Amino acid sequence: MARFLVSALLLLLSAIPAFGKPHSDVYPIPCDGLWKAVGDTLGNAGNYSVLVADDAEMKASFVAVGAQRQRVNSVALNPKDNGCELQGQFPDSGYMADEEGAFKKRLGHSLAKLQAAKPVAPPQIRP
Repeated sequence: MARFLVSALLLLLSAIPAFGKPHSDVYPIPCDGLWKAVGDTLGNAGNYSVLVADDAEMKASFVAVGAQRQRVNSVALNPKDNGCELQGQFPDSGYMADEEGAFKKRLGHSLAKLQAAKPVAPPQIRP
């Protein structure tokens, strides 16, 4: 009987990440700029396989390449007063796999790369 209870408890604990709510973060930039960074992040075929990407709705569903369990992750962008909200659903984020953390780290690198690539306007010369 004790073995049955321990087994049931372990099964329930492993299923907890599947019942998680979407996580959201607000970035202080417009959604079109954040969407470019999301596209750059998901464009790396070594990290992600994109299932669906909707530029008009700014939503994407994807699978992490090389993950032990192939779970569908998704992100959606929503404009907010002070920037853009990124809502993400990562069912395989937890004890052994941190898909959410890996995605946000890669997104941060893409944001930095895109912001560094912005051309600097030449100074205005007034006569």
